Amino acid sequence: RICFFFRVCYVQATCPEPTHFFLCTKWWRGFPLAGLEVLCQAGKMKFRFCGDLDCPDWVLAEIAILSKMTSVKMKLLCGQVVTDLLGGQIDYAKVTKLTADAKYDDADVKASIAALVFIFAQAAKFDVDSGSLNNELQQLGLPKEHSTSLCKTYDAKSEALRSHLKRRSLRNPALSSVNWRVDFVMASSELEEVNEPTLQLALGVDGGRREVAVEMTADKARVLLSELKQAYALMEASSSMSSS
Repeated sequence: RICFFFRVCYVQATCPEPTHFFLCTKWWRGFPLAGLEVLCQAGKMKFRFCGDLDCPDWVLAEIAILSKMTSVKMKLLCGQVVTDLLGGQIDYAKVTKLTADAKYDDADVKASIAALVFIFAQAAKFDVDSGSLNNELQQLGLPKEHSTSLCKTYDAKSEALRSHLKRRSLRNPALSSVNWRVDFVMASSELEEVNEPTLQLALGVDGGRREVAVEMTADKARVLLSELKQAYALMEASSSMSSS
């Protein structure tokens, strides 16, 4: 008890955030003092697989849970998670068997799967190579054997993950065609004055399966053109920043 009290106090002195102190004391039984120091400092670090941001605290908590299973079973669990990310289904009966030795309860199983989904999806999203991901996971306290097992699965499926996540990303319907014409009404029984032309736009979307018709005045057409130019400039600037 005296040793436990001394080490927790030491962690509290080195830990910058109360939240991290709570996590460190909670994880004490599964980690040596050096591991606790790493976890306390994790709040200050930036990680590529997190988009160069801090790693969420809940992911840090689940790394301690994942460390309880063997690296071999970790790889098998990663395979189940990747199957789910690629549109398949997780075999929960198999997952329960994989985590039985580590004495996971239902909450631990669900939380571990959620953490692995986060790691794989974020790493694919930010195009992180397996070597960098391996190093960052070890910095967060995941044992080397476990990190290597996870990254072998990621390395084999990273391209498939990126392609699948790209197809599932939120996007507007693709514009397939644009047809236009200018109408100038000479006389109308509904309008007292007809002094300007109107622009008729027919936008083909979803591969031409659907058409959106738009009618606007010359002033609105000029505003639309100006805003489209501004949006295009922003897209070009964003693309230049990403490539640099």
